[in-house]
Amino acid sequence: MGKSHQAGWVVLRGKRWYGYFRKRVLDPTTEEEQAKPVCILLKLKSEMTKSEAREALRMEVTKQNGQNLGGRVLKDGSTTFEWFVRNRYFPLRKGDWRPQTAKEKMAQIEFDLIDKFGDQPLDSFDKFMLQTHLNYLAERYSQDRVKQARSYLKSIFDEAIEQEFLVKDPTRKLKIPKNLRPKDKQVLSWEQLWLVLANTERRDRLLLMLDMTEALRPSELFALRWRSFDDCNTLELTETVYRRELRRFGKTPGSLTKVHLPDGLANELLLWKLECKKASSKKTSPDAFIFPNADGGFMDTDNYRFRVLKPLAEELGIPKLNFQILRRTMATQAQNMGSVKDIQAHLRHSRPDTTAHEYMQALPESVQAMVGSVYQMLTKGGEEKTSSEDLLPNATNASKEVLVTD
Repeated sequence: MGKSHQAGWVVLRGKRWYGYFRKRVLDPTTEEEQAKPVCILLKLKSEMTKSEAREALRMEVTKQNGQNLGGRVLKDGSTTFEWFVRNRYFPLRKGDWRPQTAKEKMAQIEFDLIDKFGDQPLDSFDKFMLQTHLNYLAERYSQDRVKQARSYLKSIFDEAIEQEFLVKDPTRKLKIPKNLRPKDKQVLSWEQLWLVLANTERRDRLLLMLDMTEALRPSELFALRWRSFDDCNTLELTETVYRRELRRFGKTPGSLTKVHLPDGLANELLLWKLECKKASSKKTSPDAFIFPNADGGFMDTDNYRFRVLKPLAEELGIPKLNFQILRRTMATQAQNMGSVKDIQAHLRHSRPDTTAHEYMQALPESVQAMVGSVYQMLTKGGEEKTSSEDLLPNATNASKEVLVTD
C-alpha cells in the first residue's frame, strides 16, 4: 500500500461533517498503484468547526497511511503546503503567540492561504502563483490583511527552507500590491468631540471623556475596576478585556501602566463613585467594574459600539464613530500640544513610528499656519536687508554734509 501526504477534504452533509481522501493501493491483478477514494465519518457540525473537522481528517489520514508526524519526513514532492503548515510551521510558531492571538492568526492563514494552496506540493510554488493570489486578496480585503498574508507566506517558506524542505524561496521577490484599499484615516474636530460629549448621558459622557483624555483602548477601558483608581489623580491599568475574556496582559509591553488624571476628570470620577455607592455599596467594591453592564460584569466593546456609538453618530451626522477613531483623533489633535515622543507615551505605543504614521494625521489648519510661518521668516530677512540698504545711503549723505560744513 502506498503512502500519501495529502490531507483530503471535508464536506458538510446535513448536520455532520464527512471527510474524504485518496489512498494509493496496489491492484493485485495489474500490480499497478491506483487511487481509491475513502470516506471518513466525522462529528456533528455542532461539535466541531470546519477547521477542527479538517484536523480530525488529517489525523485519520496520518493513521491510515502509516505516517509518523513525530519522526522523519520524506522531503519530496508529496509534501503539501497544508501538511507543512499544520505539522511543521504551526507547532513552532504557537510558542511565539499568545493563545487568543494564535487562534486568530491560524484562522487567517487557514482562510487566506490553506484554503487556496492546501493541496499544492511545496516544491511547485513560484512567484507568479503567490503574487497573483496577493493581488486577488488586495481587490477584496484591507491593507493590513494583505500585508499579513504576504508576511505569513514569507515566514512559512523561510521555515520550509530552514527545515530543508526547499532550496529556493518563491517569496523572495514577492511584493505588496499597489492597488491596496485606502485606510480609514478619519479624525474628528474639536467641535465634533464637544458635540458627542454634549449629547450623551451621565455614564457615557464620563466614559467617553475618560477614553478621550487618556486615549484608552476599549479593552483597557472596560476592564477598569474601582481598585484601579486611587481616589486622587492616578489610574492603574492592570488587565484588559478581549473577546469577552479578562486578560492579565495588554496589547503591548507598556500598555498596562499608571496614567495621570487631570484634577477635573478625577473629581468627576469621584462623583461617579459616590453615585454608584448610593445605588448599591457593592457597585463600588474594589473588584467592581467602574463601568459595568446590567449584570455587574464588564461591558462588551461590540455591544457598546452598536448600542451607543453608532446611533449617536447617526443622530449627530458624524460619518463614523468608534474607539479607534477617538484614539486617532486624540493623537492628531494633540500634535500641537506635545512632541511625538509625548504622544507615543500617552498612547502607550511600543514604537514612535506607529504613533506618527498610523495615528497622527495632518491637520489642514496646522499645515496652513506652518506655511504662513515659513513665509514670514523668509520675508523677515528681506525686510531687514531693505532696512539696512535704506540706512547706508542716509548715513553717507549725512557724513558728506558734515564735511561740507566743516
